Amino acid sequence: MKPWSKSQCHPCKLFNKLMSLVFVGLFFLVVPSEVIGSKFMIKTLPGLSGDLNVSLETGYIGVGESDDVQLFYYFVESEGIPSNDPIMFMLSGGPGCSGLSKIVSNTGPFNFNYANSTLENPTLEINPYSWTKVANIISIDHPAGTGFSYAKNPESYITNDTLSAMQAYQFLRKWLDDHPKFFKNPLYVGADSYGGLLVPMIVQEIYKGNEIGEEPHININGYVIGNPVTDTSAEYNLRIPFAHRLALLSNTIYKSTKRNCRGEYLNVDSNNSLCVHDLNVVDKCLKRIKQENVLEPYCDPLITLKSSRSGSDLRSIEKHFQMEECNDKPMYAYVWANRRDVREALHVREVFNEIEWVGCNESLRFYYDKEPISYTHNKWSNVAYHRHLANKNCRSLVYSGDLDMSVSYLSTLKWIESLNLLVNNDWGPWFVDGQVAGYTMKYLHNDYNLTFATIKGGGHIAPDYKPNECLMMLMRWFSNDALNTPEAPVSIPTPEASPEAPKIPRKIVFKPKLCSREARFWRKHPSFI
Repeated sequence: MKPWSKSQCHPCKLFNKLMSLVFVGLFFLVVPSEVIGSKFMIKTLPGLSGDLNVSLETGYIGVGESDDVQLFYYFVESEGIPSNDPIMFMLSGGPGCSGLSKIVSNTGPFNFNYANSTLENPTLEINPYSWTKVANIISIDHPAGTGFSYAKNPESYITNDTLSAMQAYQFLRKWLDDHPKFFKNPLYVGADSYGGLLVPMIVQEIYKGNEIGEEPHININGYVIGNPVTDTSAEYNLRIPFAHRLALLSNTIYKSTKRNCRGEYLNVDSNNSLCVHDLNVVDKCLKRIKQENVLEPYCDPLITLKSSRSGSDLRSIEKHFQMEECNDKPMYAYVWANRRDVREALHVREVFNEIEWVGCNESLRFYYDKEPISYTHNKWSNVAYHRHLANKNCRSLVYSGDLDMSVSYLSTLKWIESLNLLVNNDWGPWFVDGQVAGYTMKYLHNDYNLTFATIKGGGHIAPDYKPNECLMMLMRWFSNDALNTPEAPVSIPTPEASPEAPKIPRKIVFKPKLCSREARFWRKHPSFI
């Protein structure tokens, strides 16, 4: 694990760097100032037979000065009772990863049918574990330059954490103003990965806006975040203890590194030769371990460099990607989203005719060892925002796939414990289908409560790995706020089910078992957590 200095995050001359971008042709796109918000109901989607089984709406909403930033959104109504069910305003990670991932994978109503798809003809299937079973979902391409979102001038592509959060907040108020029938629905802000950094900032702005009387009043109830970036330094530093726990590092290597680096592996004194040596040893041990899920095969990263492609010629598509030998799934979303009939079905604006969709815009993403191009990581920790929300009437669900080393459950537990909340339910297992699905704790402080849960066998985006367990977790949290009670009945009102609709159990009964030896050890030795 190589040492790195915070000085590398200092803003560079962003506008000059924009000129050197390869695939972000968006940065030079100018559209007429009269372009305003729009919305469309989607009845069918290429690759999915028949009409949609859900209500899907897409559109653009302008935010920022003079609505210079045009954010593309996807809205899927709940499959239960949309007028009563919660609204989840969901952000993706990256930053710069498209909100389309919330619609055609993990938490959304559709998945790619990989078994029956080809690159020439990707097909979709219904996702039986979609979070739309219990909630209305709003997902956005955010910030500008992500997915199908764009800006009217180059300067509006330059952004950072605080500005990005404010634009998301402004989007939400405008969206609700345009959808008044959802004013009374309880609202939760959700995200995973880097999006978790923005969520408490957005939630705080919602509370502040309500308190000063901004309209519309938002019925904010809380937030849901998974493997969330929260305290950047702690998350980096805790990767080594996490790797040691999983036997990726020996006791000798771990103890020597901890002693010589004094627990600081991010900002390292280059003159500390012992620490630098130990980190080089650590790097050799971990360099071919997949950080997002340590049990998965390591793959070389996808590289998307071209800014245009010719029709459906797969040879041109191959030029866009350095293919991963063990994972070609991102190719299906890339091919599908760049089809003209898909863009027409989603009502993507014509300004995108010559611009490709990419899952994650590399010019917006944050890397420890690279200077920013158009997105500056200017909030290294948002723990203070969580601490502020702990004084509100607010609920939060924080979950972690326990195989993720990039934002491990250790770092999440560390910032949660720093809030000094009262432990209401101590560490214990929760179950799905009679099996341990993970471990959970519940914290209280006046009218605030926080539920923490691990997803056993889950990676960085936990629903990708354990979709059933994650849906059950959300259902129970919405209805009970307790994941590990002996009986957890789930009563979700639904309209008359169609023959194709997957059946969601109305009552889940599971038998709690004793904690594993490892869990009992952790509970007796909390300093190791």
